Amino acid sequence: MPASHPAIALPRMIAHRGLSAHAPENTLAAVRAAHDAGFRWVELDVQLLGDGTPVIWHDATLKRCSDGHGRLATLDLAAVRRLDVGAWFGDGFRGERMATLSDMLELLVEREMGVNMELKVTHRRSGTELAEVVVPRLLKALPPERLILSSFDQPALQHARSLADASLLPIGVLTEGIPATWRTRCEALDAFSLHTDWTRLTARRAREIKDAGYRLLCYTPNDPAAFASRWGWGVDCAISDDPTLFAQFAPPPRA
Repeated sequence: MPASHPAIALPRMIAHRGLSAHAPENTLAAVRAAHDAGFRWVELDVQLLGDGTPVIWHDATLKRCSDGHGRLATLDLAAVRRLDVGAWFGDGFRGERMATLSDMLELLVEREMGVNMELKVTHRRSGTELAEVVVPRLLKALPPERLILSSFDQPALQHARSLADASLLPIGVLTEGIPATWRTRCEALDAFSLHTDWTRLTARRAREIKDAGYRLLCYTPNDPAAFASRWGWGVDCAISDDPTLFAQFAPPPRA
């Protein structure tokens, strides 16, 4: 990994979609919950509404995590602001509203938190368009030491890299299983890290990634005992729905 990358003090645990085991995912409430529980980094998803507004949301539709229906790509900000995105999780979150990227960045700055922001590309919008809107806002709000931009979408990451070099924008390559071309993909993007499904990682592949100088992040382990061996493989960070569970299975300090 080139020396031009910022010196990120990457934590052992990142709260997935905020502290999503304890609050509705991808909301301001979930990020506040993560901070209050002592976690200084969160993973979040960003995509575009039909009017081009970037919002913090995972699914292409509203059904699972709100009281509404429809596809985000057909809605405008006024429509989604009327939705309740907290009641589905619990009465204590009734009235929670969908966060725009601006809302979320304001909170992250206020709490001095880091974020792994995933560009969530749906079939209705291009990854290039999403990166064009999101990347300048991230760079303006957050220092590179508190930011990783990731995506499964290669064109989105390629465009993001064209907007900022590795000293300003750390990029994480997201994969499910790690393909044979992982190194080529990372090199093409001047990537900082590789993020993969923890159940599909092997000790051999982990060693290759670490030997090549990349940070290795795993999603989404929620069973700390089952995950324990991966720390010994060199995994740098786990992205968990409930990182509080890992307190009794504290990972070893980094070498």
